Amino acid sequence: MKDGFVKIAAGVPEIALGDCMLNAERIISMSHEMSAAGVKLAVFTELGITGYTLEDIFLQQTLLKAAEKALSQIIAETAELDMLIAVGVPVPVGCSLYNCAAFINRGRLLALIPKTHIPTYSEFYEGRRFTPAPENGFSINYAGQNVFLGQGMLRCSGMPELIVAAEICEDAWVPCPPSVGLAQAGANVIFNLSCSNELIGKSEYRRSIIRGLSGSLICAYAYCSAGDGESTTDLVFSGHCMICENASMLAQQRWNTGSFITADIDIQRIDADRRRMTTFTAVPSDKYKIISEFSLDVTETRLERSFSPTPFVPSDKANLEERCREIIHIQSSGLQRRLKGTHSKCAVIGLSGGLDSTLAYLVTVDAFKALGKPLENIAAVTMPCFGTTSRTKSNAQKMAEAIGTSFKEIDIHAAVQQHFSDIGHDGVTTDVTYENSQARIRTLILMNTANKLGGLVIGTGDLSELALGWATYNGDHMSMYGVNAGVPKTLVRYLVGYFASASEEPLKSVLYDVLDTPVSPELLPPEENGEIAQRTEDIVGPYELHDFFMYYIMRFGFPPHKIYRIALRTFEGKYSPEIIKKWLVNFVRRFFTQQFKRSCLPDGPKVGSTAISPRGDWRMPSDMLYAEWMRDAESV
Repeated sequence: MKDGFVKIAAGVPEIALGDCMLNAERIISMSHEMSAAGVKLAVFTELGITGYTLEDIFLQQTLLKAAEKALSQIIAETAELDMLIAVGVPVPVGCSLYNCAAFINRGRLLALIPKTHIPTYSEFYEGRRFTPAPENGFSINYAGQNVFLGQGMLRCSGMPELIVAAEICEDAWVPCPPSVGLAQAGANVIFNLSCSNELIGKSEYRRSIIRGLSGSLICAYAYCSAGDGESTTDLVFSGHCMICENASMLAQQRWNTGSFITADIDIQRIDADRRRMTTFTAVPSDKYKIISEFSLDVTETRLERSFSPTPFVPSDKANLEERCREIIHIQSSGLQRRLKGTHSKCAVIGLSGGLDSTLAYLVTVDAFKALGKPLENIAAVTMPCFGTTSRTKSNAQKMAEAIGTSFKEIDIHAAVQQHFSDIGHDGVTTDVTYENSQARIRTLILMNTANKLGGLVIGTGDLSELALGWATYNGDHMSMYGVNAGVPKTLVRYLVGYFASASEEPLKSVLYDVLDTPVSPELLPPEENGEIAQRTEDIVGPYELHDFFMYYIMRFGFPPHKIYRIALRTFEGKYSPEIIKKWLVNFVRRFFTQQFKRSCLPDGPKVGSTAISPRGDWRMPSDMLYAEWMRDAESV
């Protein structure tokens, strides 16, 4: 439970219709299995103590008394477990019968939450027997304990940010489910005890409902439907279980009665999203309020949850291709609008033969094709200097020739040497002045070329470089429209790969060679064999780590120690703990100290949920103190 992680389970014991004690034994046994697996929150099926498909047998006193006795047995035999458990039970109160979720914790019956919406259509006929949840709850004595019966929420005393609520089967299928009010009132984990039969296409519809609820309510949603023990007469049940978190399916199964699924939900991540989304407003409610507290030991969850090492890149190839098309369309559309709005005749781009400038160039070509502008109006300029290698220079020229844009080489050796002389630099010391002078003279040439041609300078810097501040201020940092500003480095590679796979020779070979070239600003002289001497990832660290750090610190506001913890799990076997810590500390330092560069960024299209424009998603003072973040990063 530390760092907000809580292991949750949905279990489907095999139901013995009408045999309450046997069902209780199976629930108890599975509860112990769950506890051994580190589960803290567990949900079982609707009316799981009796079975759901008993029809008018629910009107039999014998069954109802057996169910109450069985619940007492479950309470007693799970008392030593460090869990909150929800089981389904029919509860008679006077002349009414309620279909309830019974919440149990450490030998106590905490609450009985009844089903609100009682279906009486098609194969469902619950209205013949069950009463909807009362508008206002009340206290009763049940299973030997005084307990509240009605809608409400349960809060963990040791982790007060963890608030659990429940709805039952049909409640999720109606236009305004109880979970809407519960989530607005503070619940961030919703249980659904269900008994939903199978029909062609129903499982997919069920998935869409549960995923949608977890997304619109920004919560964890654990759905547990009964299995084949309920299959009788005309109906078949599959034991469909799902655990979702904010529209992501963390775990699910069907047709596997007698088992359970688990997932590690992240309460801090849920709450971070709710805080970030200011339209998700808290609505205090007399109907949906805290009705009980439960206790759990705040221990470190044994993480089984997986985290993508490339959170900006879909793992599914089909989704990746679709995502690439969409991103390129966003980049191209933004550039088209800027070209039309400024009545620009041409676009000027510094084409180095590296990864970022290649993507920016390809997007520019796409925009010109969409606008029906001649490709020769794209001025690709390569500006070799001290660190330029023949490989990148050659690739830049081959690319322009293959596509049919204009291409010009402007050697800047003499201009940079003259600048060194002007400012009193010896021209030999390879310091930051040596490097940045080249970048700034290149930008000067691009800007003035654009003025001469009546065009725009297209920026090439990507989101990862901006997060790290890995850009020369008023050098490659500056442009008239930065098409890559919303694209992280790990995704840049896939976008260029997407272009390469769709291209024909000779462009295909050129693009694949660009992908194979080490990322480098090429500002230092090459090695004796002519190879690139200055490799960016040797200096600032691997981009896949930095993109991972950036995603969690910007998207969810996670503290460095939590990011370190999930990075250890994600990159186990690839990077040592020492290497992960080294680059995490470096990321935190650079991220906070380089805001002044981001505060005056050129316009550029936002393409994903994580963006760094000072006019939109990331607003931060340039001179804030960040000692707390550094202490947290260095303490791991």
